[in-house]
Amino acid sequence: MAGVVRRTGWPQGVNQPTSNNTNAKAQTNGPSTTSAYNLNRTIHLYPLSNYTFGTKDPLYERDPSVPARFQRMRDEFEKIGMRRSVEGVLLVHEHGLPHVLLLQLGTTFFKLPGGELNPGEDEIDGLKRLMTETLGRQDGVAQEWVVEDTIGNWWRPNFEPPQYPYVPPHITKPKEHKKLFLVQLQEKALFAVPKNYKLVAAPLFELYDNAQGYGPIISSLPQALCRFNFVYL
Repeated sequence: MAGVVRRTGWPQGVNQPTSNNTNAKAQTNGPSTTSAYNLNRTIHLYPLSNYTFGTKDPLYERDPSVPARFQRMRDEFEKIGMRRSVEGVLLVHEHGLPHVLLLQLGTTFFKLPGGELNPGEDEIDGLKRLMTETLGRQDGVAQEWVVEDTIGNWWRPNFEPPQYPYVPPHITKPKEHKKLFLVQLQEKALFAVPKNYKLVAAPLFELYDNAQGYGPIISSLPQALCRFNFVYL
């Protein structure tokens, strides 16, 4: 079985926090149950050790190079318009701290599980399909993906790498819309990781303000996730 890389980042001699829930569900005196739920979202996080990670055949990118990727985007834009992409954010905890599961390719490239939607495909159904293709188990047992909430929208204004959490005012036809979803993991699960990737559990404090190491989207996850109340189980 494949292991998962733990990126704790704790210096020697520093006491690690306990797994007690320090972000317990906040109390509210809101006007209704519905509004209280929306304003005080609680997400359950389970220990990384609850999950088993196997391996499966490599999963290759559709494009052999970055220039080829943008050329395909140009070609498809002329036919079907803006590309739609979805990615899933999977959270676990280690030492009472939330960690994000990332796929690592090589030594410096990290990505969230997900990918491109098919033309006309529903974004939730598409995300579940892509999650299964990326991390789904290989023993015939269907994986259950619970899509909990939207946590981000990113836009690519041109056929170039930069993406932004807004549409620039001078852009009338963005080339890609990427949507990030929080996926609630079950208490225990088996995942199969493509052999050409490593699965990395990265703590939020390592991602924070670290666009150089993880890129602007992944490094923004601590801010996007801070509106949730985490309960460590």
